[in-house]
Amino acid sequence: MTIGWRSRFYTVWSGQALSQFGSRIVSFALIWWLTRETGSAGVLATATMMTLLPAVFLGPFSGALVDRWNRRRVMFYSDGIIAAFTALLAVLYLLDAAVPWHIYGIMFVRAVGDTFHRPSMKASTTLMVPNEYLSKVGGMNQTLNGMLAIAAPPLGALLLSLIPMHWIMSIDVLTAAAAMLPLLFIDIPQPVRISKPSRAWAVVHEMAEGLGYVVQYRTLFFIVGTCTLANIFLGPVQSFLPLLITEVFGGGALELGLATSAAGIGVIIGGLVMTTWGGFRRRLVTSAVGWIGIGIAYMAVILLPAGFFIGFISIRLIAGLFVPIGCAPLEAWYQTKIPPDKQGRVFAVLGSIDQLTMPFGLAIGGALSAAVPLRFWWFLVGISHAALGIAWLIMPIVKRAETDQEVTVPSR
Repeated sequence: MTIGWRSRFYTVWSGQALSQFGSRIVSFALIWWLTRETGSAGVLATATMMTLLPAVFLGPFSGALVDRWNRRRVMFYSDGIIAAFTALLAVLYLLDAAVPWHIYGIMFVRAVGDTFHRPSMKASTTLMVPNEYLSKVGGMNQTLNGMLAIAAPPLGALLLSLIPMHWIMSIDVLTAAAAMLPLLFIDIPQPVRISKPSRAWAVVHEMAEGLGYVVQYRTLFFIVGTCTLANIFLGPVQSFLPLLITEVFGGGALELGLATSAAGIGVIIGGLVMTTWGGFRRRLVTSAVGWIGIGIAYMAVILLPAGFFIGFISIRLIAGLFVPIGCAPLEAWYQTKIPPDKQGRVFAVLGSIDQLTMPFGLAIGGALSAAVPLRFWWFLVGISHAALGIAWLIMPIVKRAETDQEVTVPSR
């Protein structure tokens, strides 16, 4: 790794961080617009579904393409396409022609772009950052997520009261341009490809390689599989948060922003802990502690009396604190166990598997939203994450994970 890795990586990273900030503001505004206009759990579940489907069904293909294509260009064009469709939505708002199905479509396209962008950035990070710094960069990314969660929702709520929706959409277009600019002149290393099939179905071949790698690497499959099961009720929790704020705690856009910001403050604290500490020597033990902390916090939501918004804010902060403790070491474990030339396709497959049950959970949530109390979804997520953490602490396959070697998948 050459001496100048910091300047190259952090320049790209800063542009992407600014783009994420614009996207968070727009996402908050769109979700609140749907909540205000419809007040429907089904509408919110559908909107969330649109953000999940591309990762589930296109993820393996996008990962195979990321491993074949220039990753800098993938990020550049993904940012550009997302910006273009967001600009189209701005025009629809300007003409007062926007309706919920327009929002669904734009959310779907933005999620498609992110499906290509996310594995590109993850795989590029592995090649731009030395291995010994990956856990700290993971903690830094979690800290960024926390900072965005603090700043973007209240700012989004403020902007909703000051300017029309089409100007809010324009913010994301401008920040995407800021992310694209560094990609024009900063080179991102490409992995040395072991093989490069020339057959017409090479993308499908490489997608199958990514899936085969995950399935044959027994420890990796167990880790991502248990995460998938724990996430089954995460979809309804994410989707129904605006309704929980309005119907249980009597709040509005500002309270929704504050609840999101509280989680962000917790994520920043946890991210700073991970950045300075780095976790236990066994990374997955650190992750297990994070999952248990999240689980206990979420289970406590069901005990809160109606209207006790301060209590909910406190729980959000505590849960947010444990998110980097769970996520950053797991990300570092993935990055050190998967060969760089396969990371694009494998990360995409992992993302698809990890979110596979979330659409199923959203379908359940949408169907049962009228019968199941809102707070009970948080309790279910708490139970599943606490069980995940306990299982990782006691299962021998997880205890052996730190010494496992990557799997070599033979070419077909």
